[in-house]
Amino acid sequence: MQASGRNAGLGLALVSAFAFGGSGVAAKPLIEAGLDPLHMVWLRVAGAALVLSPLAWRHRDLLLRKPLLLAGFGLVAVAGVQAFYFASLSRIPVGVALLLEYLGPALLLGWIRFVQRKPVTRAAAAGAAVAVVGLACVVEIWSGLSLDLLGVLLGLAAACCQAFYFVFADQGADGDDVPDPLGVIAYGMLVGALVMTVIARPWEIDWQVLGGQAAMGDLSVPAWVLLGWVVLIATVFAYLTGVVSVRKLSPQVAGVVACLEAVVATVFAWILLGEHLSTPQTVGGALVLGGAFIAQSSRPTPPGAADPAVLDRETTAA
Repeated sequence: MQASGRNAGLGLALVSAFAFGGSGVAAKPLIEAGLDPLHMVWLRVAGAALVLSPLAWRHRDLLLRKPLLLAGFGLVAVAGVQAFYFASLSRIPVGVALLLEYLGPALLLGWIRFVQRKPVTRAAAAGAAVAVVGLACVVEIWSGLSLDLLGVLLGLAAACCQAFYFVFADQGADGDDVPDPLGVIAYGMLVGALVMTVIARPWEIDWQVLGGQAAMGDLSVPAWVLLGWVVLIATVFAYLTGVVSVRKLSPQVAGVVACLEAVVATVFAWILLGEHLSTPQTVGGALVLGGAFIAQSSRPTPPGAADPAVLDRETTAA
């Protein structure tokens, strides 16, 4: 039963990575058509909040049971990742900002090991290291590299927010009062939409862009279709499958598998937008896949089992 649950979690994590990875290929034509990037983020989060509002009403008891969890998920896992990532983009190259954001799984391992004082499997740590090297190749970090301290700090802030996405997604999963992930996501989107409203100032949106066409490679696609994909598939569906996968796997494994999002985004851009995929990017994609495979091969520590590091210290002391 445990193996089947783990396999289901891995499948959901892969589906979530593909859904998240498809956001850029749909959002970029809208931005190139004249939509401001921050307005694109607001439409994404606010649209998801609107779609999920019936779930928020259904799970309204969470407002009293888990108010801090809902606020944290919305502020950090939704608004924080988006705001810090786009802020870093304004100061450093896109590839570097993307790589910094996807340092989240590595930071997550540090949080689990040194803050929560829980064991981190060698497979998860090795997988994260391989995935980070692969990501550096996928985004071609050496192209146009320029160091801007504030931009780097903003990118690292996005990585911290991404790491806490997995922490919040797993929050309370082992207790008696387990919050329903659907309710957590619904309220997280509502909180994120409120925060992004202040940041993005949506009253300045050029709504005519959404009524026209957008160029996706050689195709001309209605802008509302692309927006619908971003909201329904790359946000609502992606977050739902992602949070459930964390519950079935573990934050450390799901975090490394999530690195596949950058590879999926690059491949989709190659196929649908005609963006060239270089040899280093292909090699990097293979490394990320390898890192995800290594990480998911780890086995969680059984409940009640001692931390290997603690055992080592006790043995040495003896």
